[in-house]
Amino acid sequence: MLEKQSVVIAGGGSTYTAGIIMMLINNQDKFPLRKLKLYDNDFERQKIVADACDIIIKERAPQIEFIASTDPEEAFTDVDFVMAHIRQGGLPMREKDEKIPLKFGVLGQETCGPGGIAYGMRSITGVIELIDYMQKYSPNAWMLNYSNPASIVAEATRVLRPDAKIINICDMPVAIKQAMADIVGLKSGNEIVDRYYGLNHFGWWTEVRDKEGNDLMPKLKEHVSKHGYAPDVSVDNPMLAEASWMDTYQKARDVYAVDPDTLPNTYLKYYMYPDYVTKHSDPNHTRANEVMENREKNIFAECKRIVSQQTAKDTNIEAGEHAEFIVQLAGALAFNTHERMLLIVKNEGAIANVDPNAMVEVPCIVSKRGYEPLSMGNVPHLQKGMIEQQVSVEKLVVEAYIEKSYTKLWQALTLSKTVPSASVAKEILNALIEANKEYWPELK
Repeated sequence: MLEKQSVVIAGGGSTYTAGIIMMLINNQDKFPLRKLKLYDNDFERQKIVADACDIIIKERAPQIEFIASTDPEEAFTDVDFVMAHIRQGGLPMREKDEKIPLKFGVLGQETCGPGGIAYGMRSITGVIELIDYMQKYSPNAWMLNYSNPASIVAEATRVLRPDAKIINICDMPVAIKQAMADIVGLKSGNEIVDRYYGLNHFGWWTEVRDKEGNDLMPKLKEHVSKHGYAPDVSVDNPMLAEASWMDTYQKARDVYAVDPDTLPNTYLKYYMYPDYVTKHSDPNHTRANEVMENREKNIFAECKRIVSQQTAKDTNIEAGEHAEFIVQLAGALAFNTHERMLLIVKNEGAIANVDPNAMVEVPCIVSKRGYEPLSMGNVPHLQKGMIEQQVSVEKLVVEAYIEKSYTKLWQALTLSKTVPSASVAKEILNALIEANKEYWPELK
């Protein structure tokens, strides 16, 4: 019999929280829980989600003790796993991350370019705070962190909390692997065995096979060369119902064309085609607005409906792909299942010709002893050059945060492939400093 676990979800007021709880409930045979907690520093926002989740748990898994708290000691005491997905500044600050760079003719994106750097400067404080709570109240726990921007956060934790039991993860490769499965006729991305290297939101597949060992790359390349990762037939993928995501999936066709030997992560469009992204962006209505108008509005409305009716029996809240990934990872760490998963880890030779201290995204074997990165060997000049440039950006951001250095943050923005010059970088930086006064350290 599997030992029951205790989990705290940090970022309890997130629009993803209810879906994660649904996934946890649905997987009690694989990852049984004795206790489930929510933690957020925004009481009102968390209460909307928590009140609905309380009803969901009582109806579907009443054996699980449920607590929602804004008190770190209560939330982090007696837990085996911290599942962290916080957003410092919420969606209003995401909107600024996206819209400020656009004023200067530079793409505005949540995790890439100037917006990602701004978000990273905010996220470091929050994630380090969570690690400290975990180490104080449950020192043997693991943190599974999927707070964005994952690469900057991972670099910060490497430098500032090198001994912390933390694994940084991202759901984007999971979503792309599901798109691959749809293309080749598999039911799930879990049926794919892959080789992949790069950074978070910045990587390439070199091999994609099914579990019988059949090579899926030829069929995938043929499809991606024409359609990107978008389906050429209707599939049930709610992500692709949104115009911005459909464009991102389709644009993978042009990213693929730059290197037809590999298959790209969709986010590479921001680095390879920043002019295209900027040209096709509405400076008055960005992705943050889409999220506030759609996912946030719908999830919160459904949570309130559940509370008003005091039942979740007919709820439309479903477990997302990233929630399943988190449960698999936690199960591998708790029960030694030796899952093969894409994680963001210290390089240490996994990509042989890249800085060993870079935080890279590669396949790892996960067990009770933690994670073991698989060797991806040397990578070609195109990928090596792009990776090393972006690694330097991320290291400069973390150094700027620690040293409170205006110059190093200016250097980070200047070095970003999305920014055309040091003068534009300086203008954007000054605007971002003004917008982030409440969240960033004061730069000198």
